[in-house]
Amino acid sequence: MTLFRLGLYLFFGKEPHVLPSFWMGLRFDLRVACIIMLGMLVLGSIISPFKIKIPWLIILTLVTITIVLFYAVDFGHYAYLRQRLNASVLNYLEDAAISMNMVWQSYPVIWIILGLIVLTVMIVWLIKRQFNKRPVAISRAQRNIWFIVFFILFGAGIFGRINQYPLRWSDAFSLGTDYKAQLALNPFESFFNTLRYRHSSYDIEKIKSHYTLLAPYYGLDPAKANELNFSRVISPKQKNDLNVVLVLCESFSGYKSSMWGNPLNTTPYFNKLTQQGVFFDRCFTPAYGTARGVWALITGIPDVELANTASRNPAAVDQHTIINDFTSYDKFYFIGGSASWANIRGLLTNNISNLHLYEQDQFNAPVIDVWGISDKNLLLESNKVLAKQARPFFAVIQTAGNHRPYTIPAEDKNEFKLVNVPKDSLTMHGFESNEELNAFRYTDFCFQKFIEAASKEKYFNNTLFVFIGDHGIPGNAAEMFPDAWTKQRLTSEHVPLLFYAPHLLQPQRIHRIASQIDVLPTIAGLCGIGYTNTALGRDLMDSALYSKQLAFIIDPDNAMAGIVNDSIYYRRQIRSSKPGEVVSITDDHKVPENDLNYYHQLTEGMLETAKYLLLNNKKK
Repeated sequence: MTLFRLGLYLFFGKEPHVLPSFWMGLRFDLRVACIIMLGMLVLGSIISPFKIKIPWLIILTLVTITIVLFYAVDFGHYAYLRQRLNASVLNYLEDAAISMNMVWQSYPVIWIILGLIVLTVMIVWLIKRQFNKRPVAISRAQRNIWFIVFFILFGAGIFGRINQYPLRWSDAFSLGTDYKAQLALNPFESFFNTLRYRHSSYDIEKIKSHYTLLAPYYGLDPAKANELNFSRVISPKQKNDLNVVLVLCESFSGYKSSMWGNPLNTTPYFNKLTQQGVFFDRCFTPAYGTARGVWALITGIPDVELANTASRNPAAVDQHTIINDFTSYDKFYFIGGSASWANIRGLLTNNISNLHLYEQDQFNAPVIDVWGISDKNLLLESNKVLAKQARPFFAVIQTAGNHRPYTIPAEDKNEFKLVNVPKDSLTMHGFESNEELNAFRYTDFCFQKFIEAASKEKYFNNTLFVFIGDHGIPGNAAEMFPDAWTKQRLTSEHVPLLFYAPHLLQPQRIHRIASQIDVLPTIAGLCGIGYTNTALGRDLMDSALYSKQLAFIIDPDNAMAGIVNDSIYYRRQIRSSKPGEVVSITDDHKVPENDLNYYHQLTEGMLETAKYLLLNNKKK
């Protein structure tokens, strides 16, 4: 297991000063080894492995296969999400066909399987050799003494430390950075610990006590704290019947784009669009993951389900959404693949009235990979549908191409030119491979084709286009942002947010904190639509809320939650009573910790309120 950890370190990049990670990781590995050996000790005292060999060979072969398979999935999970294996991987079983297709198209599956077989055979051969050794003859009394000695030693190894409390997997996050924590973790430790917390509940008293703390951030009425009433009726401004096209952009990481000066200049066209619209350059998604991003966008509630997603929770399928307040509008949702994954179809069709849902089979374009048709064709096909509409419309277009297996359609390879950047330059500027880089660049190409096509249609001049990332991607942002963005993984949630209507909006770049949950209230405000807000989003253009800046962030896989304001990022372990950590998001200076309790209370208030609203935001 420690050799696997060394492989993880060598294969997925290195950071200095990781000896503490290896030391803590060795203790996690020792725990798993001691659990296995304690079982062997007890069973071996009943059935001698030297007298009855075949059952023991079968048992130890199965143990070996389990360990090797766990680490194989762990390596793939880390390569995909930069997270060690945890219970959230079970979510992919609910969309097994799509998940398997993505794995098949992204990785050399045959070679991986052959490697696993060879490794397993080698380990089993080494185990078998041990059975040829002659055991030392000892008396029953000696055997009993050694049994007790090793029982205690294995128990100590499982406990993990000389302390009142055992070693916990969350202790890995005291090592300073997420990379060091992930390096220290053992996949058995992280998987089975998160498995126990797949379902969570809320604390009514905590929600009530934090209601007044959250009130000034979201325009809540403090007098309604005891009622747990989050409903705010927002009066309409001058209604203008603007069409809305909301583009949810797959893995649109801020630091990988041109808007923050990435030297690889991956998104020159979108950068030009941001200079012609209202651009929020400090927008954060509440969590990492597409299903969580769709949920937050549609409902205005952070998805705080641990090791699962709210969209998969049958008790949370009924949700109020501000989209329905666009009563005179036709509603559209365009997705290049299928909406069956993560129960997104249920979230959309159950909650958005009279929704026209378009999926891959309804487009006149070829399917190119597991995610369906290309983003370019998705955007152009959507434009064709919208150009035919006679009534105002609210349309959501969800892209997927900037995602493994990073397919660039053959039909675009003449016009879209691939680039090949040296490995050191890729790594320095946040990319793992040229395939990823070109997929990110292709996203910009698709946006250009879409806006160029849309600008030729009648609806263009009366339409508000909104672009936001579904989430970011963790990676090296040291060239563009302070250390906290990389070490505390803010890159996973930092995304561009653009409101683009060149004939209607004055261009401006806004540095106020924004969140994905704020998008629908802001769109309604810009369109002059009266609406009822029953969740946690707010209108980013409401000057009454300018002084209170807040974005909530949760990392369900590592059970951490926190808040970002205009200068700091605070986060803490959800299941720990210890105070969290606070870091600067503006520079690398140490932040005074005198406001830790206030940040802690804000985080707890957001977390408990979101848990409550997941189950209590039902549409009328």
